Amino acid sequence: MNINAILVSVDGSASSLHALAFAIQAMQRRDDVTLHVLTVQAPIISGGVKRFISAEVIADYYQDEGRQALQAAKTMLDESGVAYQEHIEVGPVAETIHRFAKDHECGLIVMGTRGLGSVAGLLMGSVATKVLSLSDIPVTLVK
Repeated sequence: MNINAILVSVDGSASSLHALAFAIQAMQRRDDVTLHVLTVQAPIISGGVKRFISAEVIADYYQDEGRQALQAAKTMLDESGVAYQEHIEVGPVAETIHRFAKDHECGLIVMGTRGLGSVAGLLMGSVATKVLSLSDIPVTLVK
């Protein structure tokens, strides 16, 4: 399998950082592969909120939350010396991960089995389960 790009989905959880550590290890001595580190912010669904808060304030909120989710990942990556591109997206989480991987021609998606989400998906995170069902790109799940 020829992999030119790897996508690691992070949300700040311990599980996503374990996935990132796995990807960092795989990327050692591989300067021919692009590492994309993505965090996805779920959209604010309530139309009522959007009536009282400007689109600019909401966009700033998503960016702040995204930067916070990426903070520990960026520290790990900077300490490792592995080159990476960071991305913050807004949308339905699993669908956005899948679309991003397709759009950036990633040959592998790496993610943790459990994120910071709610109780949904007791054995394996609901986002990981949904990415598995959506994707025709290989997915590596890391505990």
